Amino acid sequence: MIIFLAVISFLYVFLLLFLLYGLRKLPDFCGKNSVPKTTFSILIPFRNEAESLPELLYSLKQLNYPKEFFEIILINDASEDASEAICTSFISENPQLNVSFLQNQRKSGSPKKDALTTGIEAAKNDFIATTDADCRLPETWLQELDAVIQNDEAEFVAGPVTVIPKKGFWNGFQELDIFSLQAATMGSFGVDLPIMCNGANLCFSKEAFLKVNGYSGNEGIASGDDIFLLEKFQKAGLKTAFLKSRAAIVQTTLQPDLESLISQRVRWAAKTSAYKSFFAKIVGLTVLLMNLGLIMAFLGFVTGLLPLQAFGLPFLLKFNADFILIYQGARFFDREKAMKTYFFSSLIYPFFSSYVTAISLFCGYNWKGRRFRK
Repeated sequence: MIIFLAVISFLYVFLLLFLLYGLRKLPDFCGKNSVPKTTFSILIPFRNEAESLPELLYSLKQLNYPKEFFEIILINDASEDASEAICTSFISENPQLNVSFLQNQRKSGSPKKDALTTGIEAAKNDFIATTDADCRLPETWLQELDAVIQNDEAEFVAGPVTVIPKKGFWNGFQELDIFSLQAATMGSFGVDLPIMCNGANLCFSKEAFLKVNGYSGNEGIASGDDIFLLEKFQKAGLKTAFLKSRAAIVQTTLQPDLESLISQRVRWAAKTSAYKSFFAKIVGLTVLLMNLGLIMAFLGFVTGLLPLQAFGLPFLLKFNADFILIYQGARFFDREKAMKTYFFSSLIYPFFSSYVTAISLFCGYNWKGRRFRK
């Protein structure tokens, strides 16, 4: 057991240092002096988002980009609340914007992929930009996407996503988790081994999407529209990039309670077994073994089977390595003060993460009022 902990701790720390190297290698980007050239079709699939849609629609109206260079496509996925009425009202009140409203055409076991495909089929512009209905967009969003597309000749661009901060321990816990995921995402792009992205801030060439056959091959998995598409672009040798720009940060809402948080993370974890990337699998397995190893070491210490050092040293290694990575994420999002909850979050995280992984292996999850099987 002690040898296992020593080996996995070394691998874990090495992996985080590798991602930190990639994070620092990835340059900051600013596209404010770029002349707009790219045309975008902004896709927003939604289901029962009446509470969130007004904020998103307002931010869409504030986008600082030539109106003739983008269209907005709203795709309703069988909403049962006032979402449709909110969208139709927005369209009638903003004739200066090119907005389309579509009903989702279900074809597979993944409602979101079906909704995105419905929107892409109707899209008239060269690049598809996606976000979620519970997000807020910066006014410079399209400007930054256009600039990185021109600068890097990228056909797939992932952008930064954070949460709208709120007080409360679990809200702080979620925020630190997002910082960790975003820092790891940027780091993986920095070493040219991208393993994650977020559909709340994503952009890709429509032509390239069709070239890789879109979401085909993953229709049976409810989520993962973003990561599986990234893997397809990578496999096809198409240029991918991460837009490391504070002017392109998309904000999303926190999960309202612990039950919702667990359900969301189970949904995220459920698709990992279908990843094609070897590096992504190594990262996932290392993180899992590190968390499980700490739990076993803690139980071994409590029961007297292991000395304190067997638990204490791996914990301190993980604690410090995680702190550096998460702090870099918090720093990018200008939220260093969120680190005040880090100590207690670090104590809980191994148990939280291991529980989510275990549930994702054997159980389904709820998403937007629907139940999905593993």
